[in-house]
Amino acid sequence: MYQWRKFEFFEEKSPQKSSIAEEVTGKIQCCSSGRGKIVVGCDNGSVHLIDRGLKYVYGFQAHACSVMFLQQLKQRNFLVTIGEDERTSPQQSPICLKVFDLDKMQPEGSSATTPLCIQTLRIFTNQYPEAKITSFLVFEDLPPVLHICIGLDSGNIYCIKGDIARERISRLQLQVESVSGKSSDLITGLGFRVDGRALQLFAVTPASVSLFSLQDQPPRRNTLDQIGCEVNSVTMSDRLELIIGRPEAVYFYEVDGRGPCWAFEGEKKFLGWFRGYLLCVITDQRTSNNTFNIYDLKNRLIAHSIAVKDVSHMLCEWGNIILIMSDKTALCIGEKDMESKLDMLFKKNLYTVAINLVQSQQADAAATAEVLRKYGDHLYGKQDYDEAMAQYINTIGHLEPSYVIQKFLDAQRIYNLTNYLEKLHEKGLASKDHTTLLLNCYTKLKDIEKLNVFIKSEDGIGEHKFDVETAIRVCRAAGYHEHAMYVAKKAGRHEWYLKILLEDLAMYDEALEYISSLEPSQAGITIKEYGKILVEHKPIETIEILLRLCTEEGESAKRGTSNGAYISMLPSPVDFLNIFTHHPKSLMDFLEKYTSKVKDSPAQVEIHNTLLELYLSIDLNFPSMSVDDIDELNLKSRSLTLDSASGVESNGKLDDGKNKDKEKDRLVRRKKGLSLLKSAWSSDVEHPLYDVDLAIILCEMNAFKEGMLFLYEKLKLYKEVIACYMQAHDHEGLIACCKKLGVSSTGGDPSLWWDVLKYFGELGEDCSKEVKEVLTYIERDDILPPIIVLQTLSRNPCLSLSVVKDYIGRKLEQESKLIEEDHRSIEKYQQDTVTMRKETQDLRTNARIFQLSKCTACTFTLDLPAVHFMCMHSFHQHCLGDNEKECPECAPEYRSVLEMKRSLELNSKDHDRFFQQVKSSKDGFSVIAEYFGKGIVSKTNANGVGGNQRSGNSSSNSDF
Repeated sequence: MYQWRKFEFFEEKSPQKSSIAEEVTGKIQCCSSGRGKIVVGCDNGSVHLIDRGLKYVYGFQAHACSVMFLQQLKQRNFLVTIGEDERTSPQQSPICLKVFDLDKMQPEGSSATTPLCIQTLRIFTNQYPEAKITSFLVFEDLPPVLHICIGLDSGNIYCIKGDIARERISRLQLQVESVSGKSSDLITGLGFRVDGRALQLFAVTPASVSLFSLQDQPPRRNTLDQIGCEVNSVTMSDRLELIIGRPEAVYFYEVDGRGPCWAFEGEKKFLGWFRGYLLCVITDQRTSNNTFNIYDLKNRLIAHSIAVKDVSHMLCEWGNIILIMSDKTALCIGEKDMESKLDMLFKKNLYTVAINLVQSQQADAAATAEVLRKYGDHLYGKQDYDEAMAQYINTIGHLEPSYVIQKFLDAQRIYNLTNYLEKLHEKGLASKDHTTLLLNCYTKLKDIEKLNVFIKSEDGIGEHKFDVETAIRVCRAAGYHEHAMYVAKKAGRHEWYLKILLEDLAMYDEALEYISSLEPSQAGITIKEYGKILVEHKPIETIEILLRLCTEEGESAKRGTSNGAYISMLPSPVDFLNIFTHHPKSLMDFLEKYTSKVKDSPAQVEIHNTLLELYLSIDLNFPSMSVDDIDELNLKSRSLTLDSASGVESNGKLDDGKNKDKEKDRLVRRKKGLSLLKSAWSSDVEHPLYDVDLAIILCEMNAFKEGMLFLYEKLKLYKEVIACYMQAHDHEGLIACCKKLGVSSTGGDPSLWWDVLKYFGELGEDCSKEVKEVLTYIERDDILPPIIVLQTLSRNPCLSLSVVKDYIGRKLEQESKLIEEDHRSIEKYQQDTVTMRKETQDLRTNARIFQLSKCTACTFTLDLPAVHFMCMHSFHQHCLGDNEKECPECAPEYRSVLEMKRSLELNSKDHDRFFQQVKSSKDGFSVIAEYFGKGIVSKTNANGVGGNQRSGNSSSNSDF
């Protein structure tokens, strides 16, 4: 034990020659501390309170004769004393116990310095015989309960429990194991221990250590040891261990017996415990000198040692240790701060002691790390790199890693650096740069085993202690593709896994197999990113994967059912068009297979648009063409080397074969394109399953006549249809088209014949045969007046009169017949008009004679009162009822005439209907003549009614 290092971790806090205040006149018998004060009891019965700095506060007379023991309570400001008062009777013991309330003072004379004594108890009674008191201890239970134990020289312990102030108490007597006929039974020390709800009491005699379980009734005694100690050599540690001091050693006791012991030689005059330190006042048996030692048992060092006088009392208060000497001088010792202690150790290079010190005193982690750093720097300076790194590793989480890394980069200690980086990753504190550095260390050391452990020792996805992307990038750059792929696969970084397979290893089959194993959503993402490479090298297999993704083939096989609605949730082929940028043939193959499997895709329009563009393009760059080009170049170079003449012949044959293949493929694609145009716009569908405008543009750009004709016909753009034939000078096709599209009964446009006639009239070449055929259909449907026909055909100088001779003859004869019929109708209408005018004049000027003798309604004899109408009908008045203004017989006919007239007047205001009739009629002039003949137009103009009608008529005329 004498080999323990000595340090000055404590220092004297009080000035030199400090002493107890002069007001303390008697000899100090006992003392206690707590609640910021020291309480001393003297042999004259007085008690004195001393404040910080040993300043006197006040004193009072607690007992008449002397104060033997006292204890300041912690929870309440109570003071419990045992002292001797005046004997009142021979039978009654003068020893009593008093409880003072220090917060309450009782007036005494003019000053109030005496605390209120709330209870006085007699210790010795008939049941509890008197003996010398050797030890005293108070334990505070839940207020107001106190446990008071009084140890006697007889080996007995008197226990008082309860509310002392109200004297609601119970008494108990305990007896330690007796040693017959010896004085070793006196109680030298007591100690309470709380274990949960169990309260236990240690009792020490010079020859034994006992433990009483107070929760048992009666209390159970257990003798822990057959050795003991003297008075003042007993204390309790902060872990509730009993400590006793004997000349040969200091012993610790738990509830189950003796624990560790420390061989500190010398008589232990006083024993104490302060903040984890063991306090001992030891008397050297040879020199009789007293030494006060403070032991740090955890770190096995002496924190302070000083020679002292004869110590009478030792206690702790204000964070200091107070030693009171027998001459009333006092020594106040306080612990230095942690920084001062560490500086002291650092100056002596005692870093291990410093580390143990901060760890034992539960310093914060940052302070511990700083000590470890300094120790590491010290070892590094001594070039002990392994031990230095061991210290630096313990600073991880508090010390900046770059501080350590820089040191070991300079020293080229790659093994130590690797160890540090590994620990950094284990604690999850590594950054991307640290991962990069560690992997570079592994690769430089070529330590595949450690690299495997670092990369492959993780337990699950998402639990990597390093940056995944950095690890993949470094392993890939160093050529460790297997490790990079392992990390990528385990971390679910599919894009990196495929990047390595395709770009570094060119393992296309494995890449396709890996994509097939992914979830559909993830597989779609990877195909979008790496599809171009896959299509270039493995087009067929890539297309198969795409078809499984975009159709419900794969999912329905898993689910066992097929659901049409599920297609809308699948990826669309349109999403993958960009991967076929340089491979249109593969794209065409993919879309054709998709459309053959899926008939009602939501992306039908986009797919058909793309297919049309592929089908109708003039020059489609096939993937195989690049191979042919290479072969062609090889053939050219070889032929030029051998014979330039034969080379030219060979090149010509290759070009011819290539052109024939291209033309054949173009025709096949155009056939597919026309088929797609028709199938995607069937007769029972109003709108096509492609963009019509785009289809027309593609047909025009690629000169696809059949497609344009179909689209124009479906859009009812008949004039554009015949324009196509006109541009191609296809007269036979032109006339056949007009026969099909120029029939109004089937929804055609008869005006097409006029366009055809104008075309032939402006053609400038002999087309008599075609003109005669056209005139046949114009005459049959009465499409144009003869004058228009003659004017149109007169522009072609190559046409003779004989072309239209027969047509004109027939039209003149037909017109002559119509003129004759019109003359006859005119004469008839004129005669009818003269007759009507005469009848009107007769009604106005001459009287009418009514000769009917019977009622027209009831056919009975007509008698008065009777009503006669100008239409020569007569009625009984009662047969007419209330309607006497019109003839019941003629009224219906008259009303129909009025209704017709009113309808015609309304029709005169319906301009749209008028122009629609003019447009739909073969002879628009006849419609206008009919309106004039019925008096609709002429009457409106003649009346000259309101401004609204005039404006309406004006609008009608302008439209016409």
